[in-house]
Amino acid sequence: MGNSLDGRVAVVTGAGAGLGRAEAIGLAAEGASVVVNDLQAALDASDVIDTITAAGGRAIPVPGDISESATASAIMAAATDQLGSLDIVVNNAGVVRDKMLFNMTDDEWDLVIRVHLRGHFLLNRNAGAHWRAASKAAGGPVYGRIINTSSEAGLLGPEGQANYGAAKAGITALTLSASRALKRYGVRANAICPRARTAMTAAVFGEAPADGVDPLDPAHVVRLVTYLAGPDSDNVTGQVFVVYGPKVTLMAAPTIDEVFTADGDAWDSDDLAKTLTGYFADRDPGRTFSASALMN
Repeated sequence: MGNSLDGRVAVVTGAGAGLGRAEAIGLAAEGASVVVNDLQAALDASDVIDTITAAGGRAIPVPGDISESATASAIMAAATDQLGSLDIVVNNAGVVRDKMLFNMTDDEWDLVIRVHLRGHFLLNRNAGAHWRAASKAAGGPVYGRIINTSSEAGLLGPEGQANYGAAKAGITALTLSASRALKRYGVRANAICPRARTAMTAAVFGEAPADGVDPLDPAHVVRLVTYLAGPDSDNVTGQVFVVYGPKVTLMAAPTIDEVFTADGDAWDSDDLAKTLTGYFADRDPGRTFSASALMN
């Protein structure tokens, strides 16, 4: 009925705490059984399983590093073998190692790219293969929802987050590719760019306000996630949403700003240099390939 998730099986990565925990609890509250993934230490310290089961829901933990293929395989097996299905994948797990580009180490780059981008890829691929096989067996579309977690960092390119911004931009492109490749099988793939007050963002957003509604409460994000996970979102795929507080912003694709065309079949080097130099001489130097309007 409506956007109910009764009988659905969902996977949430990075669900031991923060936004992932809130998403897992929110999906369970709508009727889904949930595979909860996080590192073993995070799950040991988490109340997410107990919270879901105490409310009458069903949740099973799958500990492990989501950037490891064995963890992705274990998650798939838990959903399909233990819970009997796979309908929803929420990729949330992530880490930050913020540093200026010129100070960033190889390990700081590799860790962030691996957890975010490789971690998203593994479940997008494995779930996509599962749904493709199920669709072929059924002779028609099946139910599948992918909700990937990108970030405004991937749209803005923050100066102190080259690794994180690159990973999140990659996740957006991965989502678009998944939406095109899997739509014929019934799968809908979308990306969210959430602003939420969690342990990972504590240094950025600080403490919650003492009074009133916290605009960065993860609950605001969960409402969009449960919508995208549900049947009402069947016409929504290949989209990127920025979400926080009372705002859900649908992002547009990049547009062409200017086209420079040679007079003949090819540019002469001097003519191209003269044209571009003249154009940028009168252009706002702060205007770059960045969704700067998000900062307003």
